[in-house]
Amino acid sequence: MNHSNHIVAKTICLILGGGAGTRLYPLTKDRSKPAVPVGGKYRLIDIPISNCLNAGLFRIFVLTQYNSASLNKHIKNSFHFDLFSNGFVDILAAEQTSGNMDWFQGTADAVRQSVRNFAYHDFDYILILSGDQLYQMDIEEVLLDHFEQGADVTIATIPVVASDATSFGIMKVNAENKIVSFIEKPKLELLPEWTSEVSDELKAKNKVYLASMGIYVFSRPALRVLLNENPKAVDFGKELIPDSIKRGMNVVSYAYDGYWTDIGDIKSFFEANIALADDIPEFNMFDNINKIYTRARLLPPAKFTGVSFSQAIVAEGSIVHAKLVENSILGIRTRIDDGTIIKNSYIMGNDYYESLEDLSAPGKIPMGIGRDCYIENAIVDKHVRIGDNVTIRGNEQLEDEETDYYVIRKGIVVINKNAVIQNGTVIGVK
Repeated sequence: MNHSNHIVAKTICLILGGGAGTRLYPLTKDRSKPAVPVGGKYRLIDIPISNCLNAGLFRIFVLTQYNSASLNKHIKNSFHFDLFSNGFVDILAAEQTSGNMDWFQGTADAVRQSVRNFAYHDFDYILILSGDQLYQMDIEEVLLDHFEQGADVTIATIPVVASDATSFGIMKVNAENKIVSFIEKPKLELLPEWTSEVSDELKAKNKVYLASMGIYVFSRPALRVLLNENPKAVDFGKELIPDSIKRGMNVVSYAYDGYWTDIGDIKSFFEANIALADDIPEFNMFDNINKIYTRARLLPPAKFTGVSFSQAIVAEGSIVHAKLVENSILGIRTRIDDGTIIKNSYIMGNDYYESLEDLSAPGKIPMGIGRDCYIENAIVDKHVRIGDNVTIRGNEQLEDEETDYYVIRKGIVVINKNAVIQNGTVIGVK
């Protein structure tokens, strides 16, 4: 067995489900952050799981505690391994025990509380990923790099400019690729002290700060020491990583220079999704090798009548009679009636079809988007009923707002899941 195969076989993966996801509200009102739909037919959790599967990692735990029912259902319906495989994707939900009555308090605490559920597995390395990031990374290469450098801890880093550096944990990396110091979200005036040696190409772009991506590889003994010696520590970035450096552990950087975005708030979620409709998007869903795995729904193909498309992604099962769909994503089972214009928007679609009787019931607004609507700069969550002649138009000039049916954040209008929008309603700017 070569080194690469060995380290993959000896690795288990923990995917952290994140906290309450308040900055993604209302998309996280009824679901956990990793269960939020992305790209028309996927969920955010599919991204880290797919990165693992593409690397040959088949032992995966997902740690979660908030609104986890839809996430559990998605994982149960999506990730099946054959009877002769040892592979699994298991949910580890926060639970009260005789020794601990608290929910997960942070990333390190989540791993500490969950250790008893995976300690009996045969592994030498633990890969820790975040459940709310959009990226394609060769995880096998990360693991091999960890092995070849004899690392105790590997932290995946990405080069960023000064304006972004204040939002991340920043590493100081020496010529031997060792991380010698770490600071969490440094203030602007401190940044000159935190530059690292990077390529001339990155220097030209002023990307001289190495930010933690929240992706870690720990050798098993190192993680055991860090958890045991810091029984009160709740967070990797703020506590365990600085302690590993202080203890003289071999903490190294894996420098990643591909596409990566942290889905932090409504604005970044919206922009990351809309960018997928670009002619050649930075995140490539159309790849023979780096596949994105999700639930196989066995839906019919999409059907269109009289509609013009420009830079659009349309998921299977959609029925579109619109006038124009431009720079937008239509999720599974999206239904749009005649004359409607969709621009710069993400329509998440539906989890089931209404019958013809329901669609034509008098006085009832059918599930989907009605006739002669205009929707721009918006996210329309699942199972929404939008009547005829409705205008929904986000604009950067709009103030943040929250109602029972929609939320406006940084100029993006988000229509809540299951909302009913009456005929002729105007939301946002005309």
